[in-house]
Formats: sequence, C-alpha cells, structure tokens
Amino acid sequence: MISRADVDRLLSEDVPAGDLTTDALGIGDCAGRMTFAARTDMVLAGMEVASRMMDGLAVVCYARDGDRLSAEAPILEARGSAADLHSVWKAAQTLLEILSGIASATRAVVDAARPVPVATTRKTVPGARALSQLAVRAGGGILHRHGLSETILIFDEHRLFLAGESLGEIAKRLRRTQPEKALAVEVSTIDEAAEAAVAGFDVVQLEKFTPEAVAELVARLPERGRRARLAAAGGIDPNNAAAYVAAGADLLVTSWPYTARPRDVAVTFAAD
Repeated sequence: MISRADVDRLLSEDVPAGDLTTDALGIGDCAGRMTFAARTDMVLAGMEVASRMMDGLAVVCYARDGDRLSAEAPILEARGSAADLHSVWKAAQTLLEILSGIASATRAVVDAARPVPVATTRKTVPGARALSQLAVRAGGGILHRHGLSETILIFDEHRLFLAGESLGEIAKRLRRTQPEKALAVEVSTIDEAAEAAVAGFDVVQLEKFTPEAVAELVARLPERGRRARLAAAGGIDPNNAAAYVAAGADLLVTSWPYTARPRDVAVTFAAD
C-alpha cells in the first residue's frame, strides 16, 4: 500500500524548495495540459500512484495497471496550472517508466512459465519495495516474500547455527513453534533437495539448479501432493522459464524483473 505520505515524499524529492525555473519565468499561473503516452510496447504499472501525485490537476486516465499498451497508446492527460504541471511532470513520468519496465519484464517471465506461477524476491532497492512489488503484480507475478516477518525460509546461513540438526528435525521443531506458518528451505544439491522434499517442509527452494537437475530430482521424488512443492530459483528469466516448467518445477522464483530497463513514456505539453 502506497500511503499519502509516500506520495508526498516522491514529489518533495524533486521539488524540495519549489520550482525555481517556473517561478523565475513567472509562468506558474498559466493554464496548460500534459499528455502521457507509451513510446514503445509495454505493460503499464504505477498509474494509481502517478494519478495521486497529480492531486490538484484535472486528470483523465486512459489505461490502468496491467494493461498491455502498444507504441503511442495514450496513458493519461492532466490539466491545470503550469506550476502544478511542472512540479509533477518528471517524477510521474520516471515512476511510470521504471515500474512499467518491471511489469513488462515480469509479464515476459509469466508468459514463458505458464501455467506455473512466477514469484519475485525481496531483492528490491531498499525503500522502493512497495513500488517494485506493485509493478510485479501489474505484470502478473506474485510475491515470494514481503520481508523477513512474513514467512519462514531456512537458508544455509541459518543452519550454521543449528548444531547439525537434520532437515527433518528442523521441520518438526518449526511445526511446534510456528504451527500456522508455511515452511520453506533452500538447498543447493539434489541429495539435500530429496531429503527436504519429504522432511515436512511445504516448499523446497532449489538454488541455481539447472533444468536438468530439477528433472533428475523430480524423478527421484513421490508424486505431487505427497511431497513439498519445488521452487526453482536463481537465474530465472524468459529464456529458460519454460525449461524449468517442463522439468517439473512447481514455482519459479526470480529477481530478474527488478533489473529491467525502463519503458519509455512520452510527455507532451500544450498551453490552454
């Protein structure tokens, strides 16, 4: 959820003490309009936040988050004073470009992985997680973890402090202490994954397994429903997503969309 305070921070970052250029030119009270349009094909994200940044302007939205837009498709039009238009112009444009880049990249992985779901990790730029996750949802992805407080995921870095406890012992202990939570564990070898899949965990995260390794693991395990779900993670992108699905992964986990190039949004001004 993006709060009003969050929106205000996005605006104040670009206009910390007013718009010096607009003020110096004395054009702040002039009436005008600006139109946003897709410059390239994209999956749109960030519309609700961008429109909330434009409070005080008369805004007409032509698209919404998750829409697939072709080049030159209109996104929104805003009318108001030149001062209000200039104060929000670049911040809103950049927001839409970056979030639409993440959404478009997410959709590419989702399309390649169908019908297996694609979840993105918490490896976002610190402070930008809510915006990045908004874009993921617009692209059809789901969220792997909002943060450390949400789910239980055991890493090797945790097991270092567990004095050699087996995966089965760890799962039993967590069932006692956190009976309502789903349990996940990350593994890096096929043998460890085979042990974890029947040890009582709900999800086994296969870190940097190749599709061939996933297929080998699946062949060693009981059928779905009698074992943990298998989440392929590490290096997942549109080029290999289908191979992981064919190998038998139940879920794909990726950070790849967060590195996507922004999609271009054209902004045109006119005086009224």
